[in-house]
Amino acid sequence: MSSNKAIATGISGRYAKALFDLALEGKSVDFVCADLDKIEALINGSNDFANLISSPIVTKNDQLKAVSLVSGELGLENMASNFLGVLAQNRRLDSLNSVLVSFKKIVADHKGEVTADVVSANPLTDNQTRALKKSLKATMGKDVNFDARVDESLLGGLIVKIGSRMVDSSLKSKLENLKVSMKGV
Repeated sequence: MSSNKAIATGISGRYAKALFDLALEGKSVDFVCADLDKIEALINGSNDFANLISSPIVTKNDQLKAVSLVSGELGLENMASNFLGVLAQNRRLDSLNSVLVSFKKIVADHKGEVTADVVSANPLTDNQTRALKKSLKATMGKDVNFDARVDESLLGGLIVKIGSRMVDSSLKSKLENLKVSMKGV
């Protein structure tokens, strides 16, 4: 848990760390995670809500009313609902996305997990996902969760980022490297 200090930087990191500490104290980390997942889904699925939290034009009172309504509609527990209220009260709703990212990192660190960003040319199959998780766990010595996304411009292969480490085995990069080395000949 001491490494949380390195993860929780900036304003969003401090808010995420405060929420995590409260959730840990109240033995409700899993409930808060579930509520934050609902909030993240709303941000990604509703342009209106995304605009509401990021717009400097929306007044504090309007933001407070909106997060109160959203909390009720999503069925959020008190801790997550109150947290949204604090962000609105302090005019920090524009930091909500980065708070969610920081909170996930803190929780993963607390559980002894690491998160990898995986970019592939095609969607990974279930077998490929299991094999990749097994390989990454053997390499890292920890359970590895990953956020997978598809980038067809890679042509083939993967790019895997874990913290400051990156392994790029994409066909696109290999072709670029070959192009550079051919110019030198």
